[in-house]
Amino acid sequence: MVKSALQIARAAYQPKVPAALKGPVKAVDGEATQSVANQEEIKSLFPNTYGMPVITFEQSNETVEFPAMNVGVILSGGQAPGGHNVIAGLFDGIKAHNPASRLYGFILGPGGLVDHKYMELTADIIDEYRNTGGFDMIGSGRTKLEKKEQFDKGLEILKELGIKALVIIGGDDSNTNACVLAEYYKAIGAGVQVIGCPKTIDGDLKNEQIETSFGFDTACKVYSEVIGNIQRDCNSAQKYWHFIKLMGRSASHIALECALQTQPNICIVSEEVEAKDMSLDDIVTYIANIVAKRAAEGHNFGTVLIPEGLIEFVPAMKRLIAELNDFLAKNDAEFKMIKKSEQRAYIISKLSKENSDLYASLPEGVARQLSLDRDPHGNVQVSLIETEKLLSEMVGKKLAVWKEEGKYNGKFAPQHHFFGYEGRCAAPSNYDADYCYSLGYTASCLIAAGKTGYMSSVRNTTAPADQWIAGGIPVTMMMNMERRHGEMKPVIQKALVKLDGAPFKEFAAHREEWAMNTCYVYPGPIQYFGPTEVCDQPTKTLQLEQKK
Repeated sequence: MVKSALQIARAAYQPKVPAALKGPVKAVDGEATQSVANQEEIKSLFPNTYGMPVITFEQSNETVEFPAMNVGVILSGGQAPGGHNVIAGLFDGIKAHNPASRLYGFILGPGGLVDHKYMELTADIIDEYRNTGGFDMIGSGRTKLEKKEQFDKGLEILKELGIKALVIIGGDDSNTNACVLAEYYKAIGAGVQVIGCPKTIDGDLKNEQIETSFGFDTACKVYSEVIGNIQRDCNSAQKYWHFIKLMGRSASHIALECALQTQPNICIVSEEVEAKDMSLDDIVTYIANIVAKRAAEGHNFGTVLIPEGLIEFVPAMKRLIAELNDFLAKNDAEFKMIKKSEQRAYIISKLSKENSDLYASLPEGVARQLSLDRDPHGNVQVSLIETEKLLSEMVGKKLAVWKEEGKYNGKFAPQHHFFGYEGRCAAPSNYDADYCYSLGYTASCLIAAGKTGYMSSVRNTTAPADQWIAGGIPVTMMMNMERRHGEMKPVIQKALVKLDGAPFKEFAAHREEWAMNTCYVYPGPIQYFGPTEVCDQPTKTLQLEQKK
């Protein structure tokens, strides 16, 4: 396989790790824990794994003999930079405890466990993938582990391979499933430990103990580089408004972090839209006002950052989508009989007044996406809605009206971008390479300590790596009950952008200045070699949250 110069150089990089992991470790128990909400329900659902203490690893003077152990690993859900280093850290950790230990990777996600598709991960395979992006070592998948039959089918292959511990690397849903699996295996005395690792570029898996999910740092740096490049172009040509949609279906952490790194003219934060009960027209008016004010100063250019999930946070749009989902589910056969050219008018005539008016105000393309492109459950596929085009089109219409009224005298030429897949498999930044390796190594220590139902945790990561704190947090501690597909389920609570948190406050304090003045910052590409202040910085979000 031909390798680039960077790949060859990165293969030699030795990830920095917490001092506690550099020799024999001992697990120190903290206080007993409880779930973030719905304590009684969560406790009754997880009698064997509820209330366990937070674990911290410290250096030990005693050398303990560990028996050889077979361990399995699964990559679950969407890709995130650093996944390969979690596996490398796990491999090195179990080999440090006993060189005869073996690691098995399940192919293409949790489905590999159920379908008994696996490969042994040997040193030569692991060495090929150190410090690389992507999940291509074993692949990933979105199969949800939630049924007893799946757990039992998985247990067959775990027993056959003599696997005593399983590490699931995933986001909030995958770690919820890992916790359910840990509880089930403990309840039936299966003798299999289950450990989770926090992954998602969206940044919405975090709490007191999990400072950040891995991949967020790298993805935001990749997007910020490209946003910076666009802003440099924008300021050079001075004739375009760039509408840039960024990944983040359930939370706006990526958009906010990229705004803090690049200082665009406008950044919409979904959580604020919802909190202020803003309508689509409110958002459009907010953007159009800034476009008009900049035009009055002779600046017919700018950048707008938009989170991918924005539409679902607009309360009026949420109500429209809910009514549309119900209506089209009940009248599917009738709807299919109507000519395409008449479908829009048909829907407008059938919806409640508020939703009918909103639907009628939407551009033709978006109205079509809302009513035609549906998932297998019959729901609107919000991710297919090109929010950046929807907003720019509606802003353009509003500005045209203002021009006729003499309120606006500028030129509005939009350009559209969506940054998503470009960031998910990038070569991990030094921060993510170090953090992920430490998470994997910590998972091996949790296994050696006999733990199950824990998530690997590495904290204090705004300090130099040798001062990081490694340990484990019971997954039940992060859970609450939420309605999913019509029934109450235990799930890890999603971390949304906190409007009273330091990162949002920092953004809010500067956004008016960034709107009117051109204050662009150009972060440039991720640097892997060079001074610490250029190569090892964590995200602005983390620095502000940790007050560093």
